[in-house]
Amino acid sequence: MSESLGSFTVHAKDGNARRATLMTAHGPVETPTFMAVGTKATVKAMTPEELSQVGTQVVLGNTYHLHLRPGEKLIQKMGGLHKFMNWHGPILTDSGGFQVFSLSQLRTMSEEGVEFRSHLDGGKYFISPEKSMEIQMDLGSDIIMAFDECLKYPATDEEIKKSMDLTHRWLLRSKAAMTRAQSLLFGIVQGGLSLEHRKYSLAQVTSVELPGYALGGFSVGEPIELMHEIVKDLGPMMPESKPRYLMGVGTPLDLILSIDSGIDMFDCVMPTRVARNGTLYTWAGKLSIKRTEFKEDPRPLDLECDCYTCTNFSRAYLRHLFLSGEILSCRLNSIHNLHFYMSLMKKAREAIAAGTWAAYRDFCLTRFVKKETQVGN
Repeated sequence: MSESLGSFTVHAKDGNARRATLMTAHGPVETPTFMAVGTKATVKAMTPEELSQVGTQVVLGNTYHLHLRPGEKLIQKMGGLHKFMNWHGPILTDSGGFQVFSLSQLRTMSEEGVEFRSHLDGGKYFISPEKSMEIQMDLGSDIIMAFDECLKYPATDEEIKKSMDLTHRWLLRSKAAMTRAQSLLFGIVQGGLSLEHRKYSLAQVTSVELPGYALGGFSVGEPIELMHEIVKDLGPMMPESKPRYLMGVGTPLDLILSIDSGIDMFDCVMPTRVARNGTLYTWAGKLSIKRTEFKEDPRPLDLECDCYTCTNFSRAYLRHLFLSGEILSCRLNSIHNLHFYMSLMKKAREAIAAGTWAAYRDFCLTRFVKKETQVGN
């Protein structure tokens, strides 16, 4: 395996699924991988030690939120984001583009960048491609995302075309602003929900030599089946020698179908967000711990799981914690869901390497299409 910074080595392929290694400044990332989302320099309810224990390789930080609070200059003064949050593995930061367009109260976009008001206090801020790169480099990110425009759904063809061209110009400026040799810049393919637009944006973005490429603009309210169709066609078209990252996705089913389409990297708040709401992912399907049937259930949450939660606690206890509003409920549920996601990826890597990906994919599909009401009976 090559160990040079930014190297991406494909070890095995099974169909379109790939088993590979990406080398970052904070060590190798084995793919396919799911990256835990630590929006404000913390993965909610999880300690860094627990993240390592469940198999997390990469943690995400959010450029927009960290820029507003506590500020990238303070984090830099504290030794960078890794030291600030005591995470010793790789960190990926997004560009802030999605949050600017989804959270800011007022925004004015121009060729130069975006002026917006903070969702916290109404304060006025400005982010350009250069500013986004500066923030992320100050944070000390291992993987930096180019600044892009995130469109609402649905959007017209004219809006999509204008946005893709702007995103491409912003990519060129993002690359020109990169001065931190330890950080890997990924470009973002946009294009809405049209395969033709996506292919156009893919050609634009991949015309710029970069360490990796991402698919953005999904999980914005579109029919999920349409996303699956586009990724199935687009994934194999992405550069073979670079990591392919599908941003903001998704459910276990989404991950398995996307790996089957050649995608290597994923992130989503889903496993921790739904955990706090009492929804757990298991090898038998999705489960709602609040249901009455679990009131006197002595079994572990997932009979096929060896995480801390499943090894030590019953469904009855987890239900009690959730209904009582105990903080421990959020923690134990989050530990399980992240462990499940990381195990899903680990088993995917093993299956691809062994040439048994199709069997593993089909096994997962039979498990994850079950309705929630079937689980636990």
